[in-house]
Amino acid sequence: MSELRQRSNVPKGASGSTQNKTLAASGHRSPRSGGISFLDVVRVLATLVAVSCGLSYYLTSSESLIWGYQPWLTNWSQVVRYVQGPVLLTPTELALHDGTDPSLPIYVAVNGTIFDVSANPGMYGPGGSYHFFAGRDATRAFVTGCFQEDLTDDLTGVEDMFIPVDDPAELERLSSGERKKRREQDVRLARKRVEKQVNHWVGFFGNHKKYFEVGRVIKDASVKDEQAGKRELCEAAKKQRPKREKSA
Repeated sequence: MSELRQRSNVPKGASGSTQNKTLAASGHRSPRSGGISFLDVVRVLATLVAVSCGLSYYLTSSESLIWGYQPWLTNWSQVVRYVQGPVLLTPTELALHDGTDPSLPIYVAVNGTIFDVSANPGMYGPGGSYHFFAGRDATRAFVTGCFQEDLTDDLTGVEDMFIPVDDPAELERLSSGERKKRREQDVRLARKRVEKQVNHWVGFFGNHKKYFEVGRVIKDASVKDEQAGKRELCEAAKKQRPKREKSA
């Protein structure tokens, strides 16, 4: 009834705009003024986020609210390391981080880059299946697969494992210049394969959701590698050498 009385107060013959103004002044919205407000958008987005978090919690094995994503800021050890800056360790100092001292983090180094693998002590700690990698740079072993003989960062001559084995009879038919040219090409391609293999393992640890880079290994001038300059391929690596494909 009040609405009828308000409408009756609108002068007869008033234009549509005048009527709308009158209705607006009386607290009523025009039927044409409907729309989506900013608050409605916020409510929809909040609902979608809540649904996504709920589905993530029940569908992921880790019961994560963000579909298993773990930003580095959620890893307190990594945050502390970021604030402190990169560590620089000699091989002797790196050896202390092999998991035997529970007060120290467990480190693994590949090609001079040190990674914190403390999140997986069952694998890299004492008694773990890969404990021999802890506290050292064993880049050569990552390439050759010889986990007993090649626990070192020395890659001298490791490219030989990718150089094809020649047939002696075929090799005899080549001139000295042809053999030299073939050797140079083989070494160049083999070194690229070594680099690719090393980069694979650096990427494996660097992109792992549980491990993170902490620093670099620096050479200790007082310690000399007795095998430097004369290291040979391990037997397992020699057996991996491919045979030369016969030319047509």
